[in-house]
Amino acid sequence: MHSRLKLLFAAVALLAAFPRLAALEKPDHTYQVFQFPADKIPRIDGDASDWVMVPESYVVGKDQLTNQSKNPPAAGEKSLTVRVRVGWVKGLNRLYFLYEAEDDFWDFSDPGLRNDTFEIIVDGDASGGPLIDKGHKEFWTSAHVGEAAATPDDRISVDEAHWAIHGVQAQNYHIMTPAVNKDWAVAWGSPTWIKELPWANSAQAFNFKHGESGKYVLEFWITPFDYAGPEGPQRAVESVLTENKIIGLAWIVIDYDGPGPRGFWTLSPKRTSYGDASELCAFRLMPLEPGLQPKLAAQWTWKVVDMDRRLVAFKDLSVGTVTAWKWDFGDGATATEQHPEHAYAKPGQYTVILDVTGPDGTARRSKIWDIQMK
Repeated sequence: MHSRLKLLFAAVALLAAFPRLAALEKPDHTYQVFQFPADKIPRIDGDASDWVMVPESYVVGKDQLTNQSKNPPAAGEKSLTVRVRVGWVKGLNRLYFLYEAEDDFWDFSDPGLRNDTFEIIVDGDASGGPLIDKGHKEFWTSAHVGEAAATPDDRISVDEAHWAIHGVQAQNYHIMTPAVNKDWAVAWGSPTWIKELPWANSAQAFNFKHGESGKYVLEFWITPFDYAGPEGPQRAVESVLTENKIIGLAWIVIDYDGPGPRGFWTLSPKRTSYGDASELCAFRLMPLEPGLQPKLAAQWTWKVVDMDRRLVAFKDLSVGTVTAWKWDFGDGATATEQHPEHAYAKPGQYTVILDVTGPDGTARRSKIWDIQMK
């Protein structure tokens, strides 16, 4: 088995060198992920008030979903309403969700998988490709590893694909709505640890019993991973979330209403998006909304270019309209460029100050002893 897994990982590495085999779905539409300010991160408590600041344009409703259930719709299908908002915070590799739904029949008495479900699939680097074991069984053909025949490679079993690939480069969460006497979600695949703190958190609010009607509110956040293996987080690679980045994301709402499921509502036009990241939708990590941005704020970062020469590159990250910059490097030297470089003459710890000026006034940001030269 060890040699088979080595073959499988070799195929993964080879495919990584090629472009994606399929683009994301809905090429004419890009959904938006709202950026929360760092001082207004939503508290995960089942209270939706933290989300009031999110504009209605970010809401994805049931009208954007397609029922692809193989069973006839339930009589009360029209009573189901769904509203989803997705957020992020600059500097944190987390996706925040608010899921609000109303239904005339909530199904959650079974202790197993059967449960009204909000199923999300996320591909943090939009690299695409199958993410479930059976999907990979058909995907890994000898043609994909440089040979001529396009037939399934029987040297790799579905069980081996499960441990090596299922949920590794993109993740699927079956979220119980509501979760009663069971985990809040099933992390479908080999890295089951991704649903636990410190990689995820959730809270729900509802006051109905099984079979009753009512409103359900779920708040949660997850960490998307470019690599999440069954061995645990020690080798995991979080997806780095940055402004304007496109990620792959979609969800499915599974509605039972008795024998069923009667509803299998998908955001992607492809029913099989639950297991193929190439069938997800494009979501853009948006900048702060204009009303949440300060008019002027000084900010900057730095990196050592050459420690032997004590050469440091400074980068302005200020917010707002800036017309002038003044840098004080802490050793008596100054500069007025936006992104200067500076060589320190001797070792030491330095306090560096950036003053910016614009139509809205002035702002300052100092960093104390971040710059340490040897």
